[in-house]
Amino acid sequence: MAAEGSGTAGSQALMRGLDVIEAVASGATTLNLLSAELGLTRSTAHRLATSLVKRGYLAFAPRAGYRLGAKLLQLGYLAQSQTDMLQAARPHLEALSLLTGDAVHFGIRDGDRALYLDKMAGQRRITISSRIGERQPLSSTGLGKALMLDHDEAYWRERLAEETNQGSATTDPDAWVERMHGYVRAGYAFDLEENEDQIRCVAAPVRDVSGRIVGAISVSSAAQYMNDERMQSLGREVTQAARAISADLGWSSPAVECEDAA
Repeated sequence: MAAEGSGTAGSQALMRGLDVIEAVASGATTLNLLSAELGLTRSTAHRLATSLVKRGYLAFAPRAGYRLGAKLLQLGYLAQSQTDMLQAARPHLEALSLLTGDAVHFGIRDGDRALYLDKMAGQRRITISSRIGERQPLSSTGLGKALMLDHDEAYWRERLAEETNQGSATTDPDAWVERMHGYVRAGYAFDLEENEDQIRCVAAPVRDVSGRIVGAISVSSAAQYMNDERMQSLGREVTQAARAISADLGWSSPAVECEDAA
């Protein structure tokens, strides 16, 4: 019961902190205004506001009072950039889903996980368990591997070892790294039923104007529809769609042909 109470208290503190941010955004710039608007004592309002200042969500000046902090500007910029990417990606995802008949995903790297931001369900009567907003391992998903194609081998091995320890990945490290090198040469990656039984996936990276990988797209389907020949063919189609999204984000695609993935 103690753990449950602690969780409830933590949720209440989080909600109160968000209330403080929203109140400052609405013009409550002093402790008196904050405590009055939120129905808090001055000491509670001060404690919450001070914590938010320390984390950068609020800023404080002696005569001006509280204002929104630099952390919120940073998060707003990131949210805007993700929205821009989704807007650029959506028509290409829809076209790829219609072309293949399969489920299509778009995601980004969120720390050391793949975060799914969009999904087209496809036309086949297949259940793909992925959900928008969920975070999946990098080493066992096609999307995650595509997001790692520019990283070095040390990072690959680190992620595989960590996710193996967490039970998210089970594979021979050397064979997996060899496949990753093949994916780098090809420009796209496979999930060979590593993340979900009987589900295979082909994924390719999305790049911004600087050439940096900022996202990835994937096509997923049941293994019965994903033999080796079709996966190689899909590799080219997924890569073309990823390059089209990248071009919309300002990336200039080099005129090179993709190799087949190993």
